Amino acid sequence: MSVLRLAIPSPLRRHFDYLPPADMTSEQVAALQPGTRLRVPFGRRELTGYLLGTCDDSDAPLDSLKPALAVLDSAPLLDERLLALCRWAAGYYHHPIGEVFSHLFPKRLREGQPLMETGTPAWQLGPRGAGLPMDNPLPRSPRQSQAITLLRQGGTMATSALTEAGISSAVLRQLRDKELIEACTVAPATSRPHAHPGLALNEEQAQAVQALQGASGAFSCHLLEGVTGSGKTEVYLQLIAHTLEQGQQALVLIPEIGLTPQTLRRFEERFDANIAVLHSGLGDSQRCRAWQDAQSGRADIVIGTRSAVFTPLPRPGLIIVDEEHDSSYKQQDGFRYSARDIAIKRAQLSDCPVLLGSATPSLESLHNASLDRYQLHQLQQRAGSAQMPDIQVIDVRRQALSAGMSQQMLQAVQDTLARGEQALLFLNRRGFAPTLQCHDCGWIAECRACDARLTVHRRQRHLRCHHCGWQRALPAACENCNSTALATSGLGTEQAEGVLAQHFPQWPIHRVDSDSMKGRDAMDALVSQINRGQPCILLGTQMLTKGHHFPNVSLVAVIDADAMLFSADFRGEERMAQLLTQVAGRAGRAERAGTVIVQTHYPDHPVLCDTVQQGYARQARALLESRRAAHMPPAGHLVMLRTDCADAAVGEDFLYTLRNQAEPGLAAGATLIGPLPAPMQRRAGKFRCQLLLQAPDRARAQAAAAQLVAIAEQLPARSGLKWTIDIDPLDLF
Repeated sequence: MSVLRLAIPSPLRRHFDYLPPADMTSEQVAALQPGTRLRVPFGRRELTGYLLGTCDDSDAPLDSLKPALAVLDSAPLLDERLLALCRWAAGYYHHPIGEVFSHLFPKRLREGQPLMETGTPAWQLGPRGAGLPMDNPLPRSPRQSQAITLLRQGGTMATSALTEAGISSAVLRQLRDKELIEACTVAPATSRPHAHPGLALNEEQAQAVQALQGASGAFSCHLLEGVTGSGKTEVYLQLIAHTLEQGQQALVLIPEIGLTPQTLRRFEERFDANIAVLHSGLGDSQRCRAWQDAQSGRADIVIGTRSAVFTPLPRPGLIIVDEEHDSSYKQQDGFRYSARDIAIKRAQLSDCPVLLGSATPSLESLHNASLDRYQLHQLQQRAGSAQMPDIQVIDVRRQALSAGMSQQMLQAVQDTLARGEQALLFLNRRGFAPTLQCHDCGWIAECRACDARLTVHRRQRHLRCHHCGWQRALPAACENCNSTALATSGLGTEQAEGVLAQHFPQWPIHRVDSDSMKGRDAMDALVSQINRGQPCILLGTQMLTKGHHFPNVSLVAVIDADAMLFSADFRGEERMAQLLTQVAGRAGRAERAGTVIVQTHYPDHPVLCDTVQQGYARQARALLESRRAAHMPPAGHLVMLRTDCADAAVGEDFLYTLRNQAEPGLAAGATLIGPLPAPMQRRAGKFRCQLLLQAPDRARAQAAAAQLVAIAEQLPARSGLKWTIDIDPLDLF
């Protein structure tokens, strides 16, 4: 008897066996292929399972197996390469394989719904609509009348075309409800993709392009280290053009949703091709349709954020990871994977090249390049006539500051605006102020669920925790002594915006942070407005640093560099250097010369001095040597096992037991550290404790991680305790 081996989305790290559906013949069962979805009973629920394979026997008695309820697909939705990637990811990250498989599918398909009808959403007249008068068919509803007339003239029309003509979705729904029009789809275009001519490449760019074109058809990993504004995107575009000429698909990963519109616009200007976009800001239907376009091969280019790395591609020819250093590529909860590392493994399984690009490559990538695992290509000159900006460090000690800004900085902003240029001010702290304190008794407003202070948001009149999201109204008096002498401490973008408005009332000020950029199109609209070139001030957090091109920005000012200088995390220096370099790279990207001003109370701090004087490339290699000497990543490997529990002692006891049982069997060189409270011990009402595993190489780290997971799964866990494992953690907080 055939047994179906399935991956079921559950927290259990194992597969599950089922009998075939009762109505299937043996021939139909034999024809089932891995990657097919099935609906199965699981406890009291019905879930979507994913077929791993069939076998003749099971570890469980055959008479105890339940039959699957239905086969949901006539053909598998995943090919062998993607199935192998799922198995590898589940093993490497020690995560339940069912949850890994579930991560590959859009929500509609995870819920067991059938594939959507392909093509572009469109509308056509229904029988009742066709029978309306030719002239002014609905005189009481001008917009509805216009829609009927357009459909009569144009026949079937895409929803996007109707929207461009001024017909809203509400009007279309009203006509549908009246049974005057019907929803349909327009078949996708099948023309061969075409690329318009690109820009002339300089020698460095041309060498990188030639190297990767020569590597097509086989796996190789390349690191493109290019200073900001050096033309990395043009290298991407010419490589994608070559990939399309070979009849293959290209996958492009970007770190943030906010970059998607400008990236898509540039790709659409360059290519006459079908482009699918995948990110969390899309609706369920949009995401499913884009996924299907990629899976069927209709999409020539797929652009997406982290999770797009798992998108099915029948003809993969090139994978690009832009801003490969960005921490957004690491999933920080649930399935804790690195999209950059998954992309490299996927390229290996697909026999295609993968290109990692960044002005500030991660130390992991530089380490691999130094060992010749990656081929390194450097772009050391800015594209065209653009020059690297001049960096000035301002010592603000003993200076009068206005919302953290010195008179020298404010004067530089004034001069920039007077020349008709734009200024970008960077402050990586949103809200009005990070602390509310009573001047009389010293009380500080703190989060009730986290070991963190509440941030003041004066415009919304509330206090908010930036870790768990809890918020409360801004109090009128101290909770401890009832004094009204409440004072804010520290600086946020909201406060800086108010002070800038007082100094520069005649110039527009655009605040860019997660509080002000609401809605999926907010960032795109702002970038379009800024790039019209009128003088203005941009004030924002690191949202401004991630790949945006502002050709009219000639001044970049870092209001508070000190906030980046001190970190308990061993990656702190690397992140500070990356962030400062990325911020500085926004200046002088066109013909205008750029200037960068960095304010600090510690002008002699070695990290700051090295970043300014040496540049990131030399500094990163020095940091890499320090990591190697300390046997820390990337020279060594880390694994973190963390507990979350309402009772701190319970989590700590669990990890002590785990350590005591695991330590005798650890491979030589592997070391356990802890258990220790997390740097932020309480978060969202849970106490967090962690056990770190340090190993000299990946093989021993993986063996020890597997041992920890096996023991942890057997330990009795008291109610409310949750444990998770994080391979290659980026954030130890």
